[in-house]
Amino acid sequence: MYDIIIIGSGAGGATMAYALADSGKKILIVERGGYVPVEKENWDSTEVFQKDRYTTTDLWLDKHGKEFRPGMHYNVGGNTKFYGAALFRLREEDFKEIRHYGGTSPAWPIGYEDLKDHYLEAEKLFYVHGKRGSDPTEPYDSEPYPYEALPHEPRIQEIFDELKQYGLKPFELPIGVNFTPHPFINAPYTLDRFDGFPDAAERKGDAHLCSLSKALEHPNVELMINTKVLKLVTDEDGKRISEIIVEKDGETQTLKAGYVVLSAGAINSAALLLQSRSEKFPDGLANSSDQVGRNYMFHQNSALVALYTEPNYTKFGKTFGINDFYHAARGYEFPLGHIQMLGKSDEHQIKADSPVPAPGFTFELMAKHAVDFWLTSEDLPDPENRVTVEENGQIRISYTPNNTEGHKLLKEELIKALKASGKFDSFFFKGIYFSKGMDIGSPAHQNGTTRMGTDPRTSVVDPYCKAHDLDNLYIVDGGFFVSSGAVNPALTIIAMALRVGKHIKNNVLAS
Repeated sequence: MYDIIIIGSGAGGATMAYALADSGKKILIVERGGYVPVEKENWDSTEVFQKDRYTTTDLWLDKHGKEFRPGMHYNVGGNTKFYGAALFRLREEDFKEIRHYGGTSPAWPIGYEDLKDHYLEAEKLFYVHGKRGSDPTEPYDSEPYPYEALPHEPRIQEIFDELKQYGLKPFELPIGVNFTPHPFINAPYTLDRFDGFPDAAERKGDAHLCSLSKALEHPNVELMINTKVLKLVTDEDGKRISEIIVEKDGETQTLKAGYVVLSAGAINSAALLLQSRSEKFPDGLANSSDQVGRNYMFHQNSALVALYTEPNYTKFGKTFGINDFYHAARGYEFPLGHIQMLGKSDEHQIKADSPVPAPGFTFELMAKHAVDFWLTSEDLPDPENRVTVEENGQIRISYTPNNTEGHKLLKEELIKALKASGKFDSFFFKGIYFSKGMDIGSPAHQNGTTRMGTDPRTSVVDPYCKAHDLDNLYIVDGGFFVSSGAVNPALTIIAMALRVGKHIKNNVLAS
């Protein structure tokens, strides 16, 4: 019997463990996967991106019933072991109602001020480097970022200056990375294989290293790996989770806890609730609103690779972003979205994204001249964009893109700026670029499936992420998002975990 069981060790679960660790309560974190092995393949782009060495082999279904292999990672630290560690606060306006080309983004039941202090704590916990005030849309904070912004390498600095001269306001990207020397190792650390790779040097600001490892220093905190949660079972009254059925080493076990924190990720948390249906709850748990699994969002995302005349010898290019189009501005009636740099691609990554090289160019030559960008526009909540579970337990993602007009305009603005500001549209390369949109097989920014609200009829969790229908269940991952904003969701999940963890420790457990 445990006081608290946390399901999942990603951004939400690991940080919940950290926030609750000093409570003295007996805490168990249950993780479906194991540790990512430290091996040379960690930094091999062929293994990581072409062979999908670390992604699940599970097959999901799309809305037409076609199987696909999702880019999900089941391991200690969750998807943060592979993310690019761009750690943004949502803008103050993101918590309010906003009109977009594709519709309206609804208001949250909380405001930015409810998360402000937790955002700052999250930035410190995850070693965020940045420059406060350089982003014109960033919420004000009197405290600087915990660590100075990462410097731009020479070629990236040139592009930064060119875009600034063009009239944009590029800013230093907030990135989570720990440069503190390891014990007995004083060698300097060079950022390179980072964005999308597991970091064999263990410097990335991920949930395993920043939150979970600190929680596990407490003797009252345990981690159970390679353990898949199959079902949540309630007591006779249907008001509390009484049992957690898991599978470990091919055997089924039953775990019990006073409180349960579900942090398996927006998709898998919703799927587990739906799969936990019973006679008493034929539509799944915490689902009296019929909102579990609905309003699935993961942003309108595109990777764009521009081929400049100048070669790009950058090792780590993910150091600046552009938010000039985040709000309705520059002649646009509605917001377009956010732009940031990506880690430097190589020929193997380009080959994976561009099946046919540009005429007369090899993938190696393209990679030598490539500059990589990531574009994000808001994905709007739609109840028909949803996660469901088939009778055999297979997950289905039914999704139709929305707000695509804003994303299309954002891409056009970036291409226009690159052509006008740099050596992009030259005789040599003739303005060659290519982009790749992210489909449902790339659920990196998943959110919205257990939305937050004050009305149990239209939401799944309350403003402290407690399920309306159950007295001892909290759901703390991207599922609580009411709207997606247009920046990476990880820091908001981390900040919310800190907020909810303190609430549980100071109010729920104390009483």
